Amino acid sequence: MKKTFRRPVSLALALALAASTLAGCGESQTAGADLPEGAVSLVLSDDGITVDGAVVTEDESAAVYTAHDIVYYEDGQDFTYGAGSESDAHTAEEAAAHTVVHITQPGTYVLSGTLSAGQIAVDLGEDAKTDPSAVVTLYLNGVDITCTVAPAVIFYRVYECDTAWVDYDENGTEDYEATYAVDTSAAGANVIIADGTENTISGSYVAKIYKPESVTLSEDGTEVTDAKKLHKYDGAFYSKMSMNVSGGEVGDGILTIQAENEGLDSELHLTINGGDIRITSGDDGINTNEDGVSVTTINGGTLTVNVTGGMAGEGDGIDSNGWLVINGGTVIAAACATSADSGLDSDMGIYLNGGTVIASGSMLDEIAEDSAQTYAAFSFAQTQAGGETYSLKNESGETVLSCTPVNAFSQLLLSSPDLAEGTYTFWQGETQLAGAEGGGMGMGGGMGGMQPPQDGELPDGSTAPADGETPPEHPDGSDAPADGETPPEMPDGQQPGGDGQEPPAKPDGQEDGMPTPPDGSEAPADGQQPPEMPGGDPSGTSAETSTEFVLSAGANRFSQVGPAEADARA
Repeated sequence: MKKTFRRPVSLALALALAASTLAGCGESQTAGADLPEGAVSLVLSDDGITVDGAVVTEDESAAVYTAHDIVYYEDGQDFTYGAGSESDAHTAEEAAAHTVVHITQPGTYVLSGTLSAGQIAVDLGEDAKTDPSAVVTLYLNGVDITCTVAPAVIFYRVYECDTAWVDYDENGTEDYEATYAVDTSAAGANVIIADGTENTISGSYVAKIYKPESVTLSEDGTEVTDAKKLHKYDGAFYSKMSMNVSGGEVGDGILTIQAENEGLDSELHLTINGGDIRITSGDDGINTNEDGVSVTTINGGTLTVNVTGGMAGEGDGIDSNGWLVINGGTVIAAACATSADSGLDSDMGIYLNGGTVIASGSMLDEIAEDSAQTYAAFSFAQTQAGGETYSLKNESGETVLSCTPVNAFSQLLLSSPDLAEGTYTFWQGETQLAGAEGGGMGMGGGMGGMQPPQDGELPDGSTAPADGETPPEHPDGSDAPADGETPPEMPDGQQPGGDGQEPPAKPDGQEDGMPTPPDGSEAPADGQQPPEMPGGDPSGTSAETSTEFVLSAGANRFSQVGPAEADARA
């Protein structure tokens, strides 16, 4: 499946749902149980940082050096500075308290120790994006980093293995064929979670800061009508280039991401190959944010996402502005409890090809018809409180798949290699549930459950934003041009744009509750009953319900799910 872009163009958000195989960029990197040979050891401490046993330097020509030059959203600025609000801003004193560990040369860097106010910043220079040797691997070996003004880890400039996108984005001389089949194994940004270790990354974000020379004001000078992006980094763990995250040989290393805003972000593609990744975020747990281009691929490992909503009160579990492809591993994604969001959200398509997938929220995207793995989607008649265990049992009464969503939800997606054709019963604790076969998918993809448009179309079938809609952000960070207007050329070195959304206001704090594993063995941290949300059963029908849930190979959808009649009368 391909999508062709030509300049000038607005990258239209499309709800087409599809899946992935890997093809293309290079050889993958692996790590054994022992530390990588030839790696550089970085031991972090508030009392001092060492590089291969020596005190770190402040010499900017070194492969590793420290400074207090963190990029953050400054307070006291007027409206021409950026799109952030007062709650997004930080003082110079708060920023200066952070130590930035700069990595400027290719290689593998083993990170251990604790940095209570700091950042790891990888930047290999202006030519790195097109240099296949500009590759950095961060080997997380028991590290704890906290940053309160920006991402705690950020890759700025490394090699981008999607060379076709780089050529299109910088030169605009050839068509770019966007596809869900992306291989990021040669990407310049790599993270390996060492076996047997626990690693914690606690980070903030940087609201959109304008390039000063690009700001255009209205005639009365009271508002910004156009501006290009200088900085905007929404995630606690962030990459401006395609990124790989992997585990070690055993794959039991833990990476916990505690995010004030979004959790794990990439401006282009993201591939997760292994490890135990646990994300608690104020907004989207994972976001790949190049409209119509980005691909989030999950090949293995265990990924657990809990979106608390923060002050923004919203957020998808996994949000791809392009495609989302799940080939293996275990994925448990809980959207914000109080907003119309999805456990899995994708603008261009979702493929379920393997692994165990549990996604809960108040919306549910359509899944690609040619996904390789069977799934069951349940649309509940009423919003369900978090903290209850839901189980699918086969005809022998054996539990085939169970989960305990941590947040309230009205839509639940279950997929597993163990879901075979046959008749099942569905339970909430000891209460048997009933449902009607078929029905809607529940406000799917933020577009009201409409059928996905064809490539290049918006939901109304047009190729331009409908009246009253805001066009997608242009790749250079400026607003998309109006119909018929020629967009400005991107300057050399400008990175792909973000998702076009402004970061939420800073939440008051983080919550530690995480969704439970598929066996439902642990109670979630936060099981309160939230106010009733829009959604529930979207079908609007009165089809007869049954306690028998018959699954066939492929897609299985059930609506009006609730207690069986006998339980309802009790």
